[in-house]
Amino acid sequence: MATTQGNEDVSRATLQGMDMAMQAWGNWSKTWQTLTAEFNDYARRSFEDSTTTFEKLVSSRSIEQAAEIQTDYAKRAYDDYVKQMTRLTSMYTGLAQSIYKPGDSSTGGSH
Repeated sequence: MATTQGNEDVSRATLQGMDMAMQAWGNWSKTWQTLTAEFNDYARRSFEDSTTTFEKLVSSRSIEQAAEIQTDYAKRAYDDYVKQMTRLTSMYTGLAQSIYKPGDSSTGGSH
């Protein structure tokens, strides 16, 4: 009888471990999909802004106007970059915290 109870305990623990691993994988996968979408969106916006700026530069009538267009673009690009990197850093931090959170059964923590 003790052997049967022991086998059931091992089976139950194994299933719980597998469930925790699958939940952790699902959370990790969803976060990476979100991160990928963020990267793609940023790349698209950046490309579109670069293209628009180039078109404005080509049609500029003076050096001063071209310098102003370039300066405005540089400010926008930098601000957008900082904003995007802050957002991605926050997402990576959330991913790391969810993976390494001790004792959380949804992430596979074991402490």
